[in-house]
Amino acid sequence: MEKKLHTFFKSGLLDKYILDDISASDSLKVEHYIDTYQEVKNEYLKLQDHLQILAQVDAVETPKFILDQILNEVNEDATAVIQMETSHRKTPWYSIAASIIALLFAGASYMMYQQNNELRNENQVVVDEIFDLRSDIEINNQKLDDVMRQFMKLNNPETEKYVLRGNARAKNLKTVAYINAVEKTSMIDVVSLPQLGEDQFYEVWAQMEEDLVSLGVIDPSERKMQNLPYLENALGLSIRIGSKKDNKTNLNEEPVAEIELKSRNN
Repeated sequence: MEKKLHTFFKSGLLDKYILDDISASDSLKVEHYIDTYQEVKNEYLKLQDHLQILAQVDAVETPKFILDQILNEVNEDATAVIQMETSHRKTPWYSIAASIIALLFAGASYMMYQQNNELRNENQVVVDEIFDLRSDIEINNQKLDDVMRQFMKLNNPETEKYVLRGNARAKNLKTVAYINAVEKTSMIDVVSLPQLGEDQFYEVWAQMEEDLVSLGVIDPSERKMQNLPYLENALGLSIRIGSKKDNKTNLNEEPVAEIELKSRNN
């Protein structure tokens, strides 16, 4: 930088600038150096002070009558002062073009960002739908597998089918029991059940040699095959009405449906 300043000072441009004997381009260069480098600014101020001192030393007072004469002539010949228009530097066309391109690029980038977000959201929706679809397929496959297993049990030659029909207390009652003594499975299919009071329920019982054993409560809302516990040596099945108040079934009352089971020896 010192070499650069040394070259500048040797060029004499600063002296020419002080004396106003300099081209426009060199004037801009000098002003740049004055604004940029403190050494140049100090030298510039120093030269200005020297010039002012010299001007004061060489100054000769003008006679008063000459000044008065000049003022009179100026007043008599009041020439209109033409005000120069301030020149406005025009913005280069390439700056305008660069600004337009920058705006277009920003707009295009924003649109691409929005489209990218929309695509990402759509992809996520598709992924979620595929995941839900796979879950539904797995659930349906499981249901289908259960149905196939039940179908195989029902069509097993060892499976005995028993139809329980309601008596006068439950005329519309109809259920079908499927019992396989070999695989030791027991199921009941609810075809129709008369509606009971809110405090009542249907319960399945197995008739053993000496007593009755509960196989569980029938769920009237479950319109499909319901599994029942398998009891060895059961003599018959019956459906009775129980009370939710005391949570038990009165075994002394007549069942609403009953049937004898075939002996395995038959």
